[in-house]
Amino acid sequence: MHRTSPPTTAPRPAPPAIPPGAPAFAPRFGPGPGPGPGRPAARRRPAGPYRRLFDVPGTRAFTAGNLLARLPMGMFGVSAVVMIAGAYGSYALAGSVTAAGLAVTALVAPWTARLVDRYGQARIAVPAAALAVLGQLALVVCVWREAPAWTLFAAYAATATCPNTGGMSRARWAHLYRDDPAALHTANSFEQAVDELCFMLGPVLAAFLCSALFPQAGTLGGAFLLLTGVLVFAAQRATEPPPAPRTASGAPLRAPGMRPLLAVFLATGAVFGSMEVVTLAFVDGPAAGAVLALQAAGSCAAGLVYGRVRRSAGLVVCLAAMTGLMSLPLLAAAGTGAVWAVAAALLVAGMATAPTMVTGMTRVQRLTPGGRANEGMTLAVTALLGGIAAGSASGGWTVEHLGPVAGYGVPVCAAALALALAAATAGRGRVRGAASGHTGGRA
Repeated sequence: MHRTSPPTTAPRPAPPAIPPGAPAFAPRFGPGPGPGPGRPAARRRPAGPYRRLFDVPGTRAFTAGNLLARLPMGMFGVSAVVMIAGAYGSYALAGSVTAAGLAVTALVAPWTARLVDRYGQARIAVPAAALAVLGQLALVVCVWREAPAWTLFAAYAATATCPNTGGMSRARWAHLYRDDPAALHTANSFEQAVDELCFMLGPVLAAFLCSALFPQAGTLGGAFLLLTGVLVFAAQRATEPPPAPRTASGAPLRAPGMRPLLAVFLATGAVFGSMEVVTLAFVDGPAAGAVLALQAAGSCAAGLVYGRVRRSAGLVVCLAAMTGLMSLPLLAAAGTGAVWAVAAALLVAGMATAPTMVTGMTRVQRLTPGGRANEGMTLAVTALLGGIAAGSASGGWTVEHLGPVAGYGVPVCAAALALALAAATAGRGRVRGAASGHTGGRA
């Protein structure tokens, strides 16, 4: 037999050097097929935008505190109406007290936000929340003792110092991701989804506490959640934006383009206020709360999805979509008159809310001078509250004189007005940009 000669032994190449700082067990890629050290390691799926958002230490903790502090924002109004109407037998008095408190809040909130920007969130938010809680406790005592009506107005006015924790949370995201527009877009979308979630669950929780326990339980539970949430939120000092004691920037209200944008927010708030009143009148029963919650649920889902897209839409595009979708409840009410059809239409119509608000809030952040982030976003919230009050009044008048079906035309008209204001503002911006030799940005 012929015996093959053994192969010559060749020296093995030296293993590649591992540079300093590289992982000691990094996979080595070779030609070998099948499993083993020669096969490339499986690639990990890249983390989603929301997971990357919370990779920064401290973001989970301040978000948890923020959730606790914002949930009562949807509880206090319902709790006050139930508590006052039950003790005094007058829904008119209950509505007047809550409306007056809303008006005082609209005046006080920008000043509170200015103090937050100047002295820091923790130093101002905690005492401001404590004063608001004392006002809620005073209201409980006044209602329990059936004190004169003017004491109810005074007590509820004291709650106007409640800090805008949503604005403070957005200011933290803007500070943490000031150099990452994509992450900031995701953060703003998440915050809008949280808003919708709190305003969806807050009234349900308040109604449950007031009916299952006692009429004052909703207010007391909301006060506890508010103070606890603010304390947890303020304790996260690592993510807090630095205060700006003496900033050279002007007031946000004087920033170019801010006032027209606030007018858009005012008209947008009228959409929400009128839709709520008209839906309550159309459903007229215990299912009204659940039907309204569908609109918030649609907005919450749309906000989470909108935060995952890489390219955001312009404000004019969002408002055009809102105007079209807000006509769906009108068509459902006029065409079928069935509650289930209106509920389905509200679910779809709510999907336009979050993208519109996210885009608008992002614009507010861009227009607000440095060091005044809380004040700028609180101005936007104040404009929304004013629009909600105006929309509620307009929707109620239309329902009383023309009926609930015609009332669904009010949010459509309000959305169309917001669209016209945004389009006019964008047009003026393009004209100014062309006159100065620059191209105008997206609306």
